[in-house]
Amino acid sequence: MRHAILGAGGVGGLIGVALAKAGESVTMVLRPGTLKNYPSELTLENAVGQFSVPVERAETVALSFDVLWLTVKATHLDAALRSVLVKPEQLGAIVPLLNGIDHVALLRAKFGRDRVVPAAIRVEAERVAPGKFLIGAMATRLNVSALGESRLASTLEQLRQFGIKCQFDADEMKLLWSKLVILGPLALTTTASSMTVGEICASTEWRRRLEGAVREACAVSTASGPPFDANEIIAICDKVPPGSRSSMQKDVAAGNPPELDAIAGPILRGGKEHGLATPFTQELAEMVRRKSTTPSRA
Repeated sequence: MRHAILGAGGVGGLIGVALAKAGESVTMVLRPGTLKNYPSELTLENAVGQFSVPVERAETVALSFDVLWLTVKATHLDAALRSVLVKPEQLGAIVPLLNGIDHVALLRAKFGRDRVVPAAIRVEAERVAPGKFLIGAMATRLNVSALGESRLASTLEQLRQFGIKCQFDADEMKLLWSKLVILGPLALTTTASSMTVGEICASTEWRRRLEGAVREACAVSTASGPPFDANEIIAICDKVPPGSRSSMQKDVAAGNPPELDAIAGPILRGGKEHGLATPFTQELAEMVRRKSTTPSRA
């Protein structure tokens, strides 16, 4: 199968390496002006070792592909979609691996409902240089809407062979919220505090904020449809490697805009819609907003 990956960060790099290693045709779609200096192979390093695989490179999606993976930041989605030049019918499946929920409706309005296959990935992945990626100790999990099972069954099997835990889910909203109820509180607390997950959990004050944000996210999700038990989600947070830092935290530290609307927005808007108080999420979001707009001192 032919795969195009729009977004050359940690998630896109991992998917690209896994599929290219399985013998699939992989094209990395890069930002304008970066192709010349981007390597013709991807290099991945994890606890097992390091290896490289060859890939194609392009600045636009100008050919037909069986799968288009969208792995850009939510803040970059609109700009990235301008590089998709082919007609929707020239793409077999479009698989967004973005944080948040709201992007699914936007993509379906543009490409059609059945072509867009919602998915969520939990991974500790980082781009350390163009074409070079580091994968952390946290197990990688990929959940994909059952809508894409007939088109993506063989692809998910290849990803399983690479070591990624994959499954198809019939409930799309539960699939998306299952990531957000964990990611939202962890991203907000680590970014607001500049602490690792382990430091958050060891601090009485910050753990109180983390647990409060988890309970709010679970309450909003349950009111919206898919129910989650906050105690179970807190237990999952406790199993995250203690040295982990969120991608939002890394973005803010690097001076890049955080995915605040994609990550905190659905919880805050859902709380208003259903009459649920979300004071922890609101406080943390405001702390992140202030931190991301305050110039750092060199």
